Amino acid sequence: MTTTQSDHLSAQNQPGSALKIFSCVCFTFVCYLIIGIPLAILPSFVHLQLGYGTMLAGLAISTQYVATVLSRPQAGRMTDLLGPKRTVLYGLIACAASGAATIAAAWLDAAPSSSLSALLAGRLLLGIGESMVATGSIMWGIGRVGAAQTARVISWNGVSSYSAIALGAPLGVMLQQVGGLALTGWLVCGLGVAAFAVAWHLSPVAIAAGKRLPFTRVMGKVTPYGIGLALGGTGFGVIATFVALFFAHEHWSGAAETLTLFGFCFIGIRLVLPNAINRFGGFRVAIVSFVVEALGLLLLFVAPDTAVAFAGAALAGAGFSLVFPALAVEAVRGVPAQNRGTALGAYSVFIDFSLGITGPLAGAIVNSWGYRGMFLASCGGVIVALLLSLWLLARRPALA
Repeated sequence: MTTTQSDHLSAQNQPGSALKIFSCVCFTFVCYLIIGIPLAILPSFVHLQLGYGTMLAGLAISTQYVATVLSRPQAGRMTDLLGPKRTVLYGLIACAASGAATIAAAWLDAAPSSSLSALLAGRLLLGIGESMVATGSIMWGIGRVGAAQTARVISWNGVSSYSAIALGAPLGVMLQQVGGLALTGWLVCGLGVAAFAVAWHLSPVAIAAGKRLPFTRVMGKVTPYGIGLALGGTGFGVIATFVALFFAHEHWSGAAETLTLFGFCFIGIRLVLPNAINRFGGFRVAIVSFVVEALGLLLLFVAPDTAVAFAGAALAGAGFSLVFPALAVEAVRGVPAQNRGTALGAYSVFIDFSLGITGPLAGAIVNSWGYRGMFLASCGGVIVALLLSLWLLARRPALA
């Protein structure tokens, strides 16, 4: 065992380190629970209750993601300049305000244009809040337990976000049936305020001193890693968006189980292999991850039945699981400490962008080459990410 590996394991075994990480990533859980709660009910509210078309119903969801993409870099910059705690606090205020806007939208349902305006304003606030809370929570956790545990903090943060969305969507449907959209808005607002009160009493971490690099230079440093992340994210994007239609096209049942398998393996790998990145390095973990993800997508391409499709989705979920933290560790390694929040925010933009464009691009591929062609194209993208990671690993001494 090398000295570096020993230091990593020693840091992970420090008393209370797990609690320190949890005390920060719990705010990510609350944020993504707030995101998940209205996810399944807003399109139907806009389309069926307000009477708008499906395009505006989709806009009610996508507005949040656009806001997230645009605000990620600024959220990272805020973390570097103001500190993670203040960034998380501002983000939770924005999340709570999105709940207030949702309440207003429910109350204004008799005036569709006013209701839609309030709803879209809430989605914009939620997207901005997501950027601040997600980036701030990671940097807060790293600041509390040390840079040696960066991968562990990012992994736990990811588990928090995906599990919260999985819990939030059915919870939102249940709440709508009980008290309509207004009740979901009250819960969102209450969760944001409660999380703010908890965060307020936690101790901040020191803000790294020193001259900060211009954003364009930071973006240039993280872009190669972000491209790998974006290409790897296409597997998640095509499965989440099109697997139900693929199963329907093949006259198979079990699309929901496919998504469950993907999510179970995604979260399971992060829980079972929390120290893999520290032990083997981010590039090596990313390379193995891309191989596994590509095999999963290849199985979906050739799948003759649901059993093979299930196996493909499980492998794709397991493979994609550690891609974000593995490449993130390498991306922030070459950036000064006082710029790492900015670097993380810039790096995160690539997965937001990937998930945003995968749907339209995959849809165009489906129209020309069918669903299997879509899986094959995504597999090709993951293989490109694998080759990029091999290239970055080979030239790492030069980068350092």
